[in-house]
Amino acid sequence: MLRQIRPAVVVLLALTFITGLVYPLAMTGIAQAIFPHQAQGSLIERDGKVVGSELIGQVFESEKYFHGRPSATTAPDPNDATKTVPAPYNAANSGGSNLGPSNKALIDRVQGDMDKLKQENSAAPVPADLVTTSASGLDPHISPEAALFQVPRIAKARNVPEDRVRQLVADHTEGRFLGLLGEPRVNVLLLNLALDRLAG
Repeated sequence: MLRQIRPAVVVLLALTFITGLVYPLAMTGIAQAIFPHQAQGSLIERDGKVVGSELIGQVFESEKYFHGRPSATTAPDPNDATKTVPAPYNAANSGGSNLGPSNKALIDRVQGDMDKLKQENSAAPVPADLVTTSASGLDPHISPEAALFQVPRIAKARNVPEDRVRQLVADHTEGRFLGLLGEPRVNVLLLNLALDRLAG
């Protein structure tokens, strides 16, 4: 019996050491050497301060900025640990709302967002990604159509020509990966930082 237990324990300890310590440290070291920016979380700095990540969206409420997709992520309620409260782009709780298309709460929320966006720009149809959440709730990108939909509001709020804002959107539109995979997209944080530079 002891002969069978000893090899099993040795294998368990060896594999735990290899897969739990050696492998993660080796992968971290390789990533730091080859892709240091990505290994550190693709953080974006402005004036020496971290303002966000290229990989995780954030809330922009000012009329002077492009707004991202709605986020359905939540966080524990500080007053009641059995409940949660909305916490947009909470990377510790990635996920969608799981509300079905016939759910009244979802229908009311989407309709409210649509009505608000139509007041902002009645000349164009509302892009779907401005009223629907992504599966992760963390998506930092919007479609070029969603960015262009917001141009009139931003141009008016910043008192700049719409053509200049449209050009910024065009300059920050990323194409399909390898020309085949995914859809064209715009990183909202990078676009908003470019807006600030335009104003400066």
